[in-house]
Amino acid sequence: MRLASSSRISTVMPPRWRRLGPGPPTAPLPCRIRSDTRPGIHSGVGLQRRALHLAPPFLLDDYFPRFLTLTEVEASKKRSRAYAHLSNCNLCPRLCGVNRFETTGMCLIGDTAKVNVIAPHFGEGNDLVACCAIADEVAVADMTQNHVSRDTTAVALMCNLRCSFCQNHDISHQRNGMDLAPEELAEWFLKLQQVGNVHNINLVTPEHVVPQVALALLHARDAGLTLPIIYNTSAFDSLASLELLDGLVDIYLPDFKVWEPATSRRLLKADDYAATARESIKAMHAQVGDLCFTGDGIAKRGVLVRHLVMPGLEEEGATIMRWLAKEVSTDMFVNIMEQYHPDAHVGKPKRRRGKSSSGSSGSSGPLNALGEEGTQGNEDHGLDYAKLQHDTKGQNPAPEEVRYADINRAVNAHEMSTVRKAAEEAGLWRFCDPPKHGGFNI
Repeated sequence: MRLASSSRISTVMPPRWRRLGPGPPTAPLPCRIRSDTRPGIHSGVGLQRRALHLAPPFLLDDYFPRFLTLTEVEASKKRSRAYAHLSNCNLCPRLCGVNRFETTGMCLIGDTAKVNVIAPHFGEGNDLVACCAIADEVAVADMTQNHVSRDTTAVALMCNLRCSFCQNHDISHQRNGMDLAPEELAEWFLKLQQVGNVHNINLVTPEHVVPQVALALLHARDAGLTLPIIYNTSAFDSLASLELLDGLVDIYLPDFKVWEPATSRRLLKADDYAATARESIKAMHAQVGDLCFTGDGIAKRGVLVRHLVMPGLEEEGATIMRWLAKEVSTDMFVNIMEQYHPDAHVGKPKRRRGKSSSGSSGSSGPLNALGEEGTQGNEDHGLDYAKLQHDTKGQNPAPEEVRYADINRAVNAHEMSTVRKAAEEAGLWRFCDPPKHGGFNI
């Protein structure tokens, strides 16, 4: 019997995905979705085909968030660990060891979460899972390609680094925002699911509030949350916090900023950043693997590593790319970003402090001195950046009189190509590039 009108979706998969040696699989074949409408009341609709170009190893038939698979026993253990972490904080490599129910450590956050932004975000064109935190950027871009959608939710949660070039220093370095208990944060997750029409929830730089996030996710899970979770991090995480997140996070978006300890000490105020990032990214990849997508082109699980190319630091970027390919996976999805521009302390006049300004660049407290910049990182707390910019408006001090003069410019094409070439030569092949065909570039 033939119905008057029916619709059939058939999927034609490549018979085989071939890999000959290292590098990208050869001859990537498209996965065609064929929509065939038979004659009837909708006979005016013709045959529609869409080439997805989805590699089978990275294609998911369906996906359910990982926290939905936790047993009650596993969820209970995570709650207990979360409270234990708050009572003796070892959530990031700074290892303050404070009881956050009573006081605060370097991050200035107690047992609640300081939230700056909660909002659905409209996607931006051809960026794939771009959520590109540019030096802890809060703006998040499209989780799909070739269409614009309200796709992801930005939940900005301050930061445990003190990057001298941070483009969101007003919210990541200062206590701006609202204090939310885990139960209140969970209510926001549910509201965004119900009225935001989003694909996922994107937690931006939550390294220092992992227990609060874990408790909120478990509470929201019991109340009906079904959205995948994105952990958008600077990669300055402890293994203890990543262990707590195992089973709760679906997509990890770590930044790998710099490679040399001297660079991280000067620019990020963290001596051991690179070693910590290497350890963290390996742990993230062990949990969720390479980035995978459903047939609609939306990322659901895996790791995407971002690197912001910085002026004069292209060799560090190249080293990072080689390490990713050799020590993690040549199938790692990588976003090599060129959006750096001077901000925060970069390009500001040096503050003269007499004899103290010519001192050594040693360490003072949990943060390190900036050396030739003539100030210490822990003086950034409470600094009025808007007033500082207003006071220096119209002034053009000589390069040697400004702070971080070496990175007080945009990156150039040579620096970008150096990092990209190193990535390709190392065997990486999955990049956040616009597609070269009419489908998805995955």
